[in-house]
Amino acid sequence: MKISIRTFPCVGRTQPHDKRITLRRCLVFDFDGTIADTLGEGINIYNEIAEKNGYNVIQPDQLGELRELDTNGLLRHLGVPKRRLPFHLAAGMRRLRSRIGQLSLIEGIREVLPLLRERSKNMGILSSNIPENINTFLEVHGIRDEFSFISSIGKLRGKARHLRSIARNLSLAPGEITYVGDEIRDLRAARKAKVEVIAVTWGLNSRQSLSKENPTFLIDQPCQLLDIVSQSDLASKRHHS
Repeated sequence: MKISIRTFPCVGRTQPHDKRITLRRCLVFDFDGTIADTLGEGINIYNEIAEKNGYNVIQPDQLGELRELDTNGLLRHLGVPKRRLPFHLAAGMRRLRSRIGQLSLIEGIREVLPLLRERSKNMGILSSNIPENINTFLEVHGIRDEFSFISSIGKLRGKARHLRSIARNLSLAPGEITYVGDEIRDLRAARKAKVEVIAVTWGLNSRQSLSKENPTFLIDQPCQLLDIVSQSDLASKRHHS
């Protein structure tokens, strides 16, 4: 199943945001659906596992409905037992390993990463995917050097704890970290870890479902990340002038 949530170039400045953040010392990205366009292949792999185990397969016309659901709702809809999830996730990551190098970057993300890196003391990745897949993908697309660290948890839960760990390891307060993610669970983990979050609408969950979680920012195009950081730069300069 070939599925890609497309984004488009920015035209002029984005609409004014209601909230402002000071320049962050650490910008942390989710990987799947935020940097890597893995949604279509992820559905293909899930359907392979579903057919083998008797779960509900995902049809293309169901995607809009499924994008409204959180993880628990998605599992219920698909009929996947929670106790089997770690096993299936590991199997899925293994299957993805041989395909990851063929997948695309989210459109527009390549252009913004170097500029964001210039404006962030630390820029890294926190993902449920495995290090082999993340590193292979970044190397294939020539963007590994944009990230100073990769933190992989290999499971769906635990991002809040890892965000706090990143803060401790870098000697930062939680408020000095901003997380960028495309799923409801990313936003909830950021809130639990007391870090601010930029929700992106080009991944798994829909704009409507993400908006209900009250993220710090909600954006539709990668270039809007630069708009947020630019506003942060200006706010920081005014604060110190």
